[in-house]
Amino acid sequence: MEYEIKPVSKTSLGLKELWEFRELFYFFTWRDIKVKYKQTVLGVLWAILQPLLLMIVFTLFFGQALGVPTENNTPYPIFVYSGLLLWNIFSSGLSNASNSMVSNAGIIKKIYFPRLIIPISAILVALFDFIMALIIYIGILIYYHQPVDSSILLFFPLSLLITVFTTFGLGTMLAAMNVKYRDFRYVIPFFIQILFFVTPVIYPVSIIKFPWAQKILMLNPLAGAIELLRSPVAHSVLNIQLVVISLIISFVLFFFGLFYFRKTEYYFADLA
Repeated sequence: MEYEIKPVSKTSLGLKELWEFRELFYFFTWRDIKVKYKQTVLGVLWAILQPLLLMIVFTLFFGQALGVPTENNTPYPIFVYSGLLLWNIFSSGLSNASNSMVSNAGIIKKIYFPRLIIPISAILVALFDFIMALIIYIGILIYYHQPVDSSILLFFPLSLLITVFTTFGLGTMLAAMNVKYRDFRYVIPFFIQILFFVTPVIYPVSIIKFPWAQKILMLNPLAGAIELLRSPVAHSVLNIQLVVISLIISFVLFFFGLFYFRKTEYYFADLA
């Protein structure tokens, strides 16, 4: 059986080709998961322990020592963990995806397959960690006997969609840029650290009073995603404007990152 390699237009999404090579998603994702937790005593339990330990630290320092408020007096562990759930998808997914093309340079030079599979698989690893951490989140809700509004059935997948689209858009764009401009490997961790503090992970959106800070928050799609996830749990009034803007920006980032990656992938094998 022969497989004919046909050039895909730079303006095409290449979805048909991605489907033809769909088995590689499993291969790359599972390989990266095994590499990530290889030779660790606790293995995949680190996917649970990392957000759990961060929740404890943030609760002690921000929830108790500094007295950071939450919507409707929601227990701070629930409040901060809901933010960490989505934030960890973004931070881990962006870090993985941005370095994915360079770290897979050997395979890229030897074998043909849709290059887009590599950053997508890197983001899927972050989603695997998310699923593991979600189990603890459910346990925390049960422990605090926290009632959850039925709107979570809509808000939860929507918040996940915004987070994944944002991560994918920035991740694919940075993955392509990192191949040509290796300086980005040093910029990305710094960028993620800064973004953490302008994302309402450890504080509520309502605490922001300065107009300039509110405008910055409006441009951060993760703010709307976290607001969506927290609203059914905290029983707070949803900031519709923030959510709509976050949804629009996440879609713009998604398609911009996708088309930028498709436009530049032709030189990956030469530069990787």
